Amino acid sequence: MLLDPDAENDVAYELCQIVGRAILPYRSSDAADLRFGTAFFFQGTDDPVGESLLTAADLVGAPGGELGLRASVTEPAGVAPDAVAEAEIRPGWARFPGDGVAVLPTGGLHRYAGDGGWRWRVQPVPGGIAAGPEVVARLGADAASAFVLAHGVREDGSRPLEVAIERVVRDGDTVRIISELPAGYVGAPVFVVQADAAEGVSLHCLGLVLPGGAGHPVATFDRIRAVLPSATGDDSA
Repeated sequence: MLLDPDAENDVAYELCQIVGRAILPYRSSDAADLRFGTAFFFQGTDDPVGESLLTAADLVGAPGGELGLRASVTEPAGVAPDAVAEAEIRPGWARFPGDGVAVLPTGGLHRYAGDGGWRWRVQPVPGGIAAGPEVVARLGADAASAFVLAHGVREDGSRPLEVAIERVVRDGDTVRIISELPAGYVGAPVFVVQADAAEGVSLHCLGLVLPGGAGHPVATFDRIRAVLPSATGDDSA
Protein backbone atom coordinates (compact mmCIF):
# COMPACT_ATOMS: atom_id res chain seq x y z
CA MET A 1 0.00 0.00 0.00
CA LEU A 2 1.37 3.40 -1.02
CA LEU A 3 0.31 6.01 1.53
CA ASP A 4 0.08 9.76 1.13
CA PRO A 5 2.80 11.82 2.88
CA ASP A 6 0.64 12.81 5.86
CA ALA A 7 -0.36 9.20 6.51
CA GLU A 8 3.28 8.11 6.19
CA ASN A 9 4.31 10.66 8.81
CA ASP A 10 1.56 9.45 11.14
CA VAL A 11 2.71 5.83 10.79
CA ALA A 12 6.34 6.80 11.38
CA TYR A 13 5.39 8.64 14.59
CA GLU A 14 3.28 5.74 15.88
CA LEU A 15 6.05 3.24 15.19
CA CYS A 16 8.44 5.23 17.37
CA GLN A 17 5.89 5.10 20.20
CA ILE A 18 5.12 1.38 19.82
CA VAL A 19 8.53 -0.19 19.18
CA GLY A 20 11.06 2.62 19.53
CA ARG A 21 12.61 0.90 22.54
CA ALA A 22 13.10 -2.34 20.58
CA ILE A 23 15.94 -0.84 18.56
CA LEU A 24 19.67 -0.89 19.45
CA PRO A 25 22.74 0.38 17.56
CA TYR A 26 25.40 -2.21 16.72
CA ARG A 27 29.00 -1.72 15.69
CA SER A 28 32.10 -3.82 15.26
CA SER A 29 35.37 -2.60 16.76
CA ASP A 30 37.68 -3.98 14.08
CA ALA A 31 39.47 -0.89 12.74
CA ALA A 32 40.17 -2.71 9.46
CA ASP A 33 36.51 -3.61 8.97
CA LEU A 34 34.41 -1.18 11.01
CA ARG A 35 30.72 -1.94 10.50
CA PHE A 36 27.69 -0.07 11.79
CA GLY A 37 24.21 -1.51 11.90
CA THR A 38 21.04 -1.94 13.90
CA ALA A 39 19.59 -4.81 15.92
CA PHE A 40 16.10 -5.18 17.37
CA PHE A 41 14.30 -7.16 20.04
CA PHE A 42 11.61 -9.55 18.78
CA GLN A 43 9.11 -11.37 20.99
CA GLY A 44 7.97 -14.39 19.02
CA THR A 45 5.72 -15.87 21.74
CA ASP A 46 4.18 -14.88 25.07
CA ASP A 47 6.86 -16.97 26.78
CA PRO A 48 9.93 -14.84 27.67
CA VAL A 49 12.06 -17.66 26.24
CA GLY A 50 10.70 -16.63 22.84
CA GLU A 51 12.49 -13.26 22.93
CA SER A 52 15.45 -12.75 20.58
CA LEU A 53 17.64 -9.99 19.27
CA LEU A 54 17.76 -9.96 15.46
CA THR A 55 20.10 -8.38 12.94
CA ALA A 56 21.79 -9.09 9.61
CA ALA A 57 24.26 -11.98 9.54
CA ASP A 58 26.87 -9.92 7.65
CA LEU A 59 27.17 -7.49 10.55
CA VAL A 60 28.26 -10.02 13.17
CA GLY A 61 31.00 -12.61 13.07
CA ALA A 62 34.18 -10.64 13.65
CA PRO A 63 35.34 -10.29 17.27
CA GLY A 64 34.81 -7.06 19.14
CA GLY A 65 31.22 -6.17 18.29
CA GLU A 66 29.09 -4.24 20.75
CA LEU A 67 25.52 -3.14 21.29
CA GLY A 68 24.95 0.49 22.20
CA LEU A 69 22.49 1.42 24.93
CA ARG A 70 20.19 4.43 25.20
CA ALA A 71 18.99 5.65 28.59
CA SER A 72 15.40 4.85 27.59
CA VAL A 73 16.02 1.08 27.22
CA THR A 74 17.41 0.43 30.72
CA GLU A 75 16.44 1.07 34.34
CA PRO A 76 17.21 2.38 36.91
CA ALA A 77 18.74 5.48 35.39
CA GLY A 78 22.50 5.87 35.35
CA VAL A 79 23.43 2.25 36.18
CA ALA A 80 23.79 0.49 32.81
CA PRO A 81 26.95 0.98 30.71
CA ASP A 82 26.94 2.87 27.42
CA ALA A 83 27.46 -0.36 25.49
CA VAL A 84 27.44 -4.14 25.93
CA ALA A 85 30.35 -6.06 24.43
CA GLU A 86 28.94 -9.09 22.64
CA ALA A 87 31.87 -11.15 23.96
CA GLU A 88 30.24 -10.82 27.40
CA ILE A 89 27.03 -12.51 26.25
CA ARG A 90 26.55 -16.29 26.13
CA PRO A 91 25.16 -17.87 24.11
CA GLY A 92 26.27 -15.50 21.40
CA TRP A 93 24.96 -14.78 17.93
CA ALA A 94 23.73 -17.68 15.81
CA ARG A 95 24.38 -16.77 12.18
CA PHE A 96 22.35 -18.00 9.21
CA PRO A 97 24.25 -16.62 6.20
CA GLY A 98 21.96 -18.35 3.71
CA ASP A 99 19.02 -16.38 5.05
CA GLY A 100 21.01 -13.26 5.86
CA VAL A 101 19.89 -13.34 9.50
CA ALA A 102 21.62 -13.48 12.88
CA VAL A 103 19.76 -14.40 16.09
CA LEU A 104 20.80 -13.74 19.69
CA PRO A 105 18.57 -15.37 22.35
CA THR A 106 18.19 -12.66 24.99
CA GLY A 107 18.64 -14.82 28.10
CA GLY A 108 22.32 -13.86 28.23
CA LEU A 109 21.49 -10.17 27.85
CA HIS A 110 19.08 -10.33 30.79
CA ARG A 111 21.62 -12.19 32.94
CA TYR A 112 24.28 -9.62 32.07
CA ALA A 113 21.95 -6.80 33.11
CA GLY A 114 21.01 -8.52 36.37
CA ASP A 115 24.65 -9.07 37.28
CA GLY A 116 25.25 -5.36 36.73
CA GLY A 117 22.32 -4.23 38.87
CA TRP A 118 20.07 -2.97 36.08
CA ARG A 119 17.19 -4.20 33.89
CA TRP A 120 16.20 -3.96 30.26
CA ARG A 121 13.22 -1.70 29.57
CA VAL A 122 12.43 -2.57 25.98
CA GLN A 123 9.44 -2.82 23.64
CA PRO A 124 10.09 -5.93 21.53
CA VAL A 125 8.50 -6.09 18.11
CA PRO A 126 5.59 -8.47 18.86
CA GLY A 127 5.21 -11.71 16.95
CA GLY A 128 1.61 -10.80 16.18
CA ILE A 129 2.69 -8.17 13.64
CA ALA A 130 5.43 -10.24 12.01
CA ALA A 131 4.50 -10.58 8.34
CA GLY A 132 3.20 -13.94 7.20
CA PRO A 133 3.52 -15.29 3.63
CA GLU A 134 0.22 -13.66 2.65
CA VAL A 135 1.60 -10.19 3.52
CA VAL A 136 4.68 -10.80 1.39
CA ALA A 137 2.54 -12.16 -1.44
CA ARG A 138 0.49 -8.95 -1.56
CA LEU A 139 3.60 -6.96 -2.41
CA GLY A 140 4.35 -6.56 -6.08
CA ALA A 141 6.17 -4.48 -8.66
CA ASP A 142 4.23 -1.36 -7.65
CA ALA A 143 6.08 0.43 -4.89
CA ALA A 144 4.56 0.35 -1.40
CA SER A 145 5.37 2.56 1.58
CA ALA A 146 7.96 1.07 3.92
CA PHE A 147 9.25 2.32 7.26
CA VAL A 148 12.71 1.52 8.62
CA LEU A 149 13.56 2.16 12.28
CA ALA A 150 17.30 2.34 12.67
CA HIS A 151 20.24 3.96 14.42
CA GLY A 152 21.99 6.04 11.79
CA VAL A 153 25.55 7.32 12.05
CA ARG A 154 26.09 11.08 12.36
CA GLU A 155 29.32 12.88 11.48
CA ASP A 156 30.13 13.26 15.18
CA GLY A 157 29.77 9.49 15.69
CA SER A 158 26.43 9.68 17.52
CA ARG A 159 23.80 7.03 16.75
CA PRO A 160 20.32 8.61 17.00
CA LEU A 161 17.14 6.63 16.48
CA GLU A 162 15.72 7.51 13.06
CA VAL A 163 12.79 6.56 10.85
CA ALA A 164 13.34 6.35 7.10
CA ILE A 165 10.22 6.38 4.91
CA GLU A 166 11.09 4.30 1.87
CA ARG A 167 9.58 2.27 -0.99
CA VAL A 168 9.53 -1.52 -1.16
CA VAL A 169 8.76 -3.85 -4.10
CA ARG A 170 8.69 -7.60 -4.71
CA ASP A 171 10.19 -9.27 -7.76
CA GLY A 172 9.49 -13.01 -7.60
CA ASP A 173 10.88 -14.24 -4.30
CA THR A 174 12.95 -11.10 -3.70
CA VAL A 175 11.64 -8.22 -1.59
CA ARG A 176 13.69 -5.06 -1.93
CA ILE A 177 13.88 -1.50 -0.65
CA ILE A 178 14.55 0.42 -3.83
CA SER A 179 16.76 3.20 -2.37
CA GLU A 180 20.21 3.07 -0.82
CA LEU A 181 19.94 3.52 2.94
CA PRO A 182 22.39 5.50 5.12
CA ALA A 183 25.12 3.90 7.19
CA GLY A 184 23.83 2.07 10.24
CA TYR A 185 20.57 0.83 8.72
CA VAL A 186 21.60 -2.75 7.87
CA GLY A 187 19.85 -5.15 10.26
CA ALA A 188 17.02 -2.74 11.06
CA PRO A 189 13.35 -3.78 11.03
CA VAL A 190 11.16 -2.86 8.05
CA PHE A 191 7.42 -2.17 8.48
CA VAL A 192 4.58 -1.93 5.97
CA VAL A 193 0.87 -1.15 6.14
CA GLN A 194 -1.72 -3.18 4.24
CA ALA A 195 -5.49 -3.28 3.93
CA ASP A 196 -7.17 -5.87 6.17
CA ALA A 197 -10.37 -7.91 6.04
CA ALA A 198 -12.25 -5.36 8.16
CA GLU A 199 -11.73 -2.68 5.51
CA GLY A 200 -9.14 -1.00 7.69
CA VAL A 201 -5.38 -1.16 7.65
CA SER A 202 -2.93 -3.30 9.60
CA LEU A 203 0.70 -2.77 10.48
CA HIS A 204 3.19 -5.55 9.71
CA CYS A 205 6.90 -6.01 10.42
CA LEU A 206 8.05 -7.21 7.03
CA GLY A 207 11.55 -8.29 8.06
CA LEU A 208 15.00 -6.75 8.32
CA VAL A 209 17.36 -4.81 6.05
CA LEU A 210 20.19 -6.73 4.37
CA PRO A 211 23.31 -5.22 2.76
CA GLY A 212 22.90 -4.20 -0.84
CA GLY A 213 24.13 -2.02 -3.64
CA ALA A 214 21.34 -0.35 -5.58
CA GLY A 215 18.82 -0.64 -2.78
CA HIS A 216 18.61 -3.35 -0.13
CA PRO A 217 17.11 -6.84 -0.05
CA VAL A 218 14.81 -7.55 2.90
CA ALA A 219 14.99 -10.79 4.85
CA THR A 220 11.26 -11.34 5.29
CA PHE A 221 9.76 -12.95 8.37
CA ASP A 222 8.98 -16.21 6.59
CA ARG A 223 12.78 -16.65 6.40
CA ILE A 224 13.37 -15.30 9.90
CA ARG A 225 10.74 -17.53 11.54
CA ALA A 226 12.35 -20.59 9.95
CA VAL A 227 15.53 -20.05 11.98
CA LEU A 228 14.05 -18.84 15.27
CA PRO A 229 13.06 -22.18 16.92
CA SER A 230 16.53 -23.70 16.89
CA ALA A 231 18.84 -20.67 16.50
CA THR A 232 21.74 -23.08 15.95
CA GLY A 233 23.40 -21.56 12.91
CA ASP A 234 27.04 -20.71 12.30
CA ASP A 235 27.53 -19.17 15.74
CA SER A 236 31.19 -18.39 15.30
CA ALA A 237 30.55 -14.78 16.33
